[in-house]
Amino acid sequence: MTDAVELVVTPKSRDIGDFTVRRSLPTARRRAVGPFIFLDEMGPTAFAAGAGLDVRPHPHIGLATVTYLFEGEILHRDSLGTVQPVRPGDVNWMTAGRGIVHSERSPEPLRQAAHRLHGIQAWVGLPRDLETTDPAFDHTPWRELPVIRGDGFEAVVVAGAACGAASPVPVASPTLFLDVTMRPGGGLELPADDGERAVYVVSGQLRVGDGVVEAGTLAVLSSGIELRLEAVATTRAMVLGGEPLDGRRHMRWNLVGSDRGRVDRAAADWNASINAGFRGTRFTLPPDEHEHVPLPDTLVSGPPTADSECPTS
Repeated sequence: MTDAVELVVTPKSRDIGDFTVRRSLPTARRRAVGPFIFLDEMGPTAFAAGAGLDVRPHPHIGLATVTYLFEGEILHRDSLGTVQPVRPGDVNWMTAGRGIVHSERSPEPLRQAAHRLHGIQAWVGLPRDLETTDPAFDHTPWRELPVIRGDGFEAVVVAGAACGAASPVPVASPTLFLDVTMRPGGGLELPADDGERAVYVVSGQLRVGDGVVEAGTLAVLSSGIELRLEAVATTRAMVLGGEPLDGRRHMRWNLVGSDRGRVDRAAADWNASINAGFRGTRFTLPPDEHEHVPLPDTLVSGPPTADSECPTS
């Protein structure tokens, strides 16, 4: 670590069937960066013909989920009735609020041949006064996202704002989320007033201060100082952060909130919805879905685990 870097996180890898995820947030040493409380790199995974991603319907509360792909395609379905594919460069932003159920699968046409999947998924905590808002879903095509170009770099503003450019993706609090590609020697300057910040190196190497951040590593950056991210090699990285959340968040399975009792009730309501066949219950299934993820037998406060069957958001 250097004066520019507070913490370096080596993600924990988990194999979920034929699919691998690397989870950087949350960790025991760092629960969040700005509003980001969860960060996964999915893949890269090569699927054989006939295979694909199958994340069965599961609930969320109190957060927004973000899907951003580098390769492949995911078909999103949710209990609002949304059926939306997300492709490389697009943004799927799902606000769970008081409760939503969604699934994520490889589309059937894609399964007819070998295909790949690679991307980033994150959870963004909602401010306390929005935790029980109505659920919503927003899809933003890649062509609508602003692009910043500078000293040997190009940065897509995935969500939030940077360098005077603002993404149209609807965020609930000051947010920084960039997809940055750099040539060797290229550099991106981060101002001192960006709130909390971190950088996840997808490929290549970044010099930050006196240290180098390797691919597949999350570096939590020091706050309140100007920083330069400089590419040692051709590099792709995600810069994330923003203003911290207004207090602690409890995480149980895929359920998040500032009020532990509300989180517990959501878990009980998911069980009740399953037992009632999702008829007349708080949680309902997305269109054309007949499966679900059962509530894990043991729920503890802390990071989501592989048992959640939620490698993606």
